[in-house]
Amino acid sequence: MKTALLTLALAAASLAAAAQSQPAAAAAPAASAAPADAYTAMLAATIAEQNAAGPAALPANVAKLERAASARPADWLPRYYQARAYLKMGFSAQGDDLKDQNFDYAQAALDQAKKLAGLNQAEVLVLQAYIYQGRIMVSPMTRGMVYAGRVSEALEMARKLDPTNPRVYLVLANDLYYRPAMFGGGPDKAKPLYEKAAALFATFKPAGPLSPNWGEGNATARLTEINAELASSAAATK
Repeated sequence: MKTALLTLALAAASLAAAAQSQPAAAAAPAASAAPADAYTAMLAATIAEQNAAGPAALPANVAKLERAASARPADWLPRYYQARAYLKMGFSAQGDDLKDQNFDYAQAALDQAKKLAGLNQAEVLVLQAYIYQGRIMVSPMTRGMVYAGRVSEALEMARKLDPTNPRVYLVLANDLYYRPAMFGGGPDKAKPLYEKAAALFATFKPAGPLSPNWGEGNATARLTEINAELASSAAATK
């Protein structure tokens, strides 16, 4: 049992390292549609900044999103992107307390988004699952049994709502990739889901210029890593 928990802890540490070192290419591309007004233009620029931002730039990004939320309190998107910014800050933070604090802020922002009309429920569920994964990362040995089921439940609900959403399969693939083999995970188990995500990203059309459109670069980069890992493993067994 101790060995299994240690393996889970190491997997969580790998997830944190990957989140901190995610290349700029993994950020969502800017939406192609032209902004229709000043608010849309401002929020589109803020989203683009978030996609490319390193940890040091994220607090300023959160502040811009707070101003956007104040300007349009009925719009769920500023709170959604605020939650995503805090999530990224949590993965990159040093120290468990600071990680948890940022995940708390991410949850609070997402909870506010959930109360607003017009939200994309599938996208909110995907981000919720991602926050749960962050919680596991902080303390896998004490939280894994609690939050792993919540991750799966949120992603399954999102898949039923929108089976063509590539982020559903990306976050699900991340879950399998970092899950120890003894718990049914590993690169070989995650690869088909990353491939599914990549295929869906190729045809995905966001609903509007501000709609969630992140993750394609992450799926592509992870597939490249997995193919290299599996090829190296196959060569070693010859």
